[in-house]
Amino acid sequence: MADSDYSQKDFIGEQVKHEDLVTITRVRSDRVFYRQFIRDPNQAKTSGHPRWYGDKFDLKDDQTWTEPDEVHHVPFTTKKGRQLTVTISGWKQMLMRGTKNYKMNNHPFTLLQIVVRDQERNSIWKPMWLIVIGSRRDELSLVDCYQCYRQRYDMEHLFRFGKQRLLMTSYLTPDVHHEENWFKLTLLSYVNLWAARKLAVVLPRDWEQYLKTNKSIKITPSLVQRDFSRIITTLGTFAKFPKRRGFSSGRIKGYKKAPRTRHDVIKKGSKKSTENLKAP
Repeated sequence: MADSDYSQKDFIGEQVKHEDLVTITRVRSDRVFYRQFIRDPNQAKTSGHPRWYGDKFDLKDDQTWTEPDEVHHVPFTTKKGRQLTVTISGWKQMLMRGTKNYKMNNHPFTLLQIVVRDQERNSIWKPMWLIVIGSRRDELSLVDCYQCYRQRYDMEHLFRFGKQRLLMTSYLTPDVHHEENWFKLTLLSYVNLWAARKLAVVLPRDWEQYLKTNKSIKITPSLVQRDFSRIITTLGTFAKFPKRRGFSSGRIKGYKKAPRTRHDVIKKGSKKSTENLKAP
């Protein structure tokens, strides 16, 4: 799952190379797509370049929309008890314009429109558009695609909490392997916070008066982390104290470590001037 910044052909063109990968991305409401052109078998073949793109499908112009191939209505209730209905409309075999490096005409996708309505059939928010692309996309229903994309918001909360409270991006190293190990450690620490959520006690700050009066407060990862030192001392540990196993011999005399490869610093360049340059 990804947001609209990853709906461009240079990203999707790389993802479709993986056979078992299905990518679901959000797209802006001003994009233009095309129906896949299917030639009539009774029509005689003509010379020239074969036609790839069919009718235009402009997301901001509902006059260009055709009837969706599938429509599903999913009712759900919010945390405050509000009854809403999600209408999921899907158009299959859609195409986007490609480039010389990315032949997007070979990779059709399913276009989804998500509309949330209340009990009076009034639209609550602006319609959301999704792209489902991949060779195995038809194995997922429209409801599955929508529910999968909703998990992206949980991922965003994880990354924000990991960066702010778990030092996810604080470890700087030139070794990719070390960075991946550090990232796994931060995920394990997040799992420990989730496992200890029922043992945590709410410890409000002096300015958090609402935590003192609300007994049904939801235990968040931040509150568990605040009380985690007490939880560790209560549970104890099975780890043994480290013991010395001799002295390291260190580096061999005369050993010289190869210096790291020096890379150029990448800087943002200034925008090119829009003034027309005169010929000399």
